[in-house]
Amino acid sequence: MYIVTGGAGFIGSAMVWKLNQMGIDDILVVDNLSTSEKWNNLVGLKYEDYLHRDQFLKLIIEGDDPFETDAIIHMGACSATTELDADFLMENNYRYTQYACRHCLTHDARFINASSAATYGDGEWGFDDDHDGIDRLRPLNMYGYSKQLFDLWAKKGGMLDQIVCLKFFNVFGPNEYHKDDMRSVICKAYKQINETGKLKLFKSYREEYPHGGQKRDFVYIKDCVDIMAWFLENPDANGIFNIGTGTARTWNDLANSVFAAMGREPNIEYIEMPESIRDKYQYFTEANMDKLAAAGCDVKMTSLEDGAADYVQNYLDQDNPYLKSR
Repeated sequence: MYIVTGGAGFIGSAMVWKLNQMGIDDILVVDNLSTSEKWNNLVGLKYEDYLHRDQFLKLIIEGDDPFETDAIIHMGACSATTELDADFLMENNYRYTQYACRHCLTHDARFINASSAATYGDGEWGFDDDHDGIDRLRPLNMYGYSKQLFDLWAKKGGMLDQIVCLKFFNVFGPNEYHKDDMRSVICKAYKQINETGKLKLFKSYREEYPHGGQKRDFVYIKDCVDIMAWFLENPDANGIFNIGTGTARTWNDLANSVFAAMGREPNIEYIEMPESIRDKYQYFTEANMDKLAAAGCDVKMTSLEDGAADYVQNYLDQDNPYLKSR
């Protein structure tokens, strides 16, 4: 059985969709649906069963493997960069991942884990995914730190040659509709442009970056799941890997891509950035993708313009994006 934690979430549900495309439906979805709208992401997908995250954790702590696990694709975590409850993130992101990893190593199963580009902090040490450099990274928020802690734990335990940790950069695409403030700017921009005819972007507070000139590595969700599928099919490829395009683009580029996909002329307003995030804001991220290429992964990355066009025109433009994303 393939187990996808966070299986009703953004990347998790997209991975269940990808597994279905591969002819796989012997899947256990693990999540915490509660009263959220995440259940919509599961509509139309094929999977064997669902377990609440607490039930699943109890089972793997007990040490048994009733699932006959082939792989755990561990996308389950709190991804809010603004989350302030450090104890919650320690348990939910760091400790939970340890248990899932140990379960896979004990039962000879594949373990693919979501790390994050947030581990790179302000980028002082670059964005290289080499194992030797992870000790010096300094995340800017508790979310990034919770991801960094697991990477360090796996390195110290000599596990990085047996598991995969993926440092996702700025992912966008279908099935993020439930994420509220943590949705991608493309998703937010589409709604804002429809309602007001313009898009608001944060001003820059560094002279070297013009307003809207801050740069990020924006990566399309379909490329992310193609890469994870490649890792499932290539069990000898292990370690920490960046998942981005390898090319940083500006927020203005992103805005123009959305306006173009919607068939509208750009209309951008630059607004003040909240003081609470100014000292934790990443002005530049760009994934070094050499390591993934050297491992033999041949997934061709989608450009920002093409990804935005597919997302806007084939998903966001539809009346029911949850069902359309199937």
